[in-house]
Amino acid sequence: MRRPRTRSVVVQCRTDADHALEAGARLAAGSHVAALDITRTRLYTPDELYDAPRYSDSLDGQAYRWALATSGPAEALAEVLHDQAIDNALGTWVAGLDRGLVGVMGGHAAHRGTAGYADAARLGALLGRDHVVATGGGPGAMEAANLGCRMATTAPEALAEALRRLAAVPSFQPSVDDWVAAARDALSLAADPSPSLGVPTWHYGHEPPNLFATAIAKYFRNALREAILLLACDAGIVFLPGAGGTVQEIFQDACENYYASDDAVAPMVLVGRQYWTEDLPAWPLLQALARDRAMEQHVHLVDTVEEAAALFVRQPAR
Repeated sequence: MRRPRTRSVVVQCRTDADHALEAGARLAAGSHVAALDITRTRLYTPDELYDAPRYSDSLDGQAYRWALATSGPAEALAEVLHDQAIDNALGTWVAGLDRGLVGVMGGHAAHRGTAGYADAARLGALLGRDHVVATGGGPGAMEAANLGCRMATTAPEALAEALRRLAAVPSFQPSVDDWVAAARDALSLAADPSPSLGVPTWHYGHEPPNLFATAIAKYFRNALREAILLLACDAGIVFLPGAGGTVQEIFQDACENYYASDDAVAPMVLVGRQYWTEDLPAWPLLQALARDRAMEQHVHLVDTVEEAAALFVRQPAR
């Protein structure tokens, strides 16, 4: 069931003064990050963000350094205009899909080569058969889910080999460049990539965006990015084990479902019974919140990613 979505932040230039401010914003952005277009009309690709051999020289690396140092009204307006452009581009991209978006939220600290990373990749591959996977676009479980979705139409052996190659560089620390090189090596195994979405932010720019999302909506403002990511996941969200950020996303999505009409609620699936009831007991609160609401039948707690994916299997048309 698709939930009604609104996503655009409207900032229009109507007067000469407005146009002068926009020109100043363009100049401010361009003087710091030459390749940054604050009025772009499409989402980023990994190659656009990683457009230099060294990460520190890339568009993504430069934009992060600028975001840390940004000050003044021209710079602030540049960020607003950029994020509006990305917002509009995301709306266009989503409108062109013939499948629903399922979100996968989970910990950024799941290293390549671990069981948690492999689980997220398997989940992405299972979901990618019928849906497009959307994540926060970063490393860890987000990277793994984008990888799995990208390789959803390839042989399982290819995904297993990609995971093996990636395990040689478990994390983007200490070297983002080595982490990227391993990802590029794994990308060679995805001959016919399925679409997937990453929605990262330069607010957390110390965590580089993963290369496995085929489209990347990168924002400067994290609050906007968080809201847009959850709104875009019209077919529901799977929550893998995570910490503060994942818990925030659970209850931000729960709030939307809590107030939604009966036909606008989308599934919420928590994976890891022990984790979500004992280690970090978000499930009892979520279950209590959902009681006697339209969302009650749409919240689920499962043990495996296979069980989670089964809840999103597309039913044949009657």
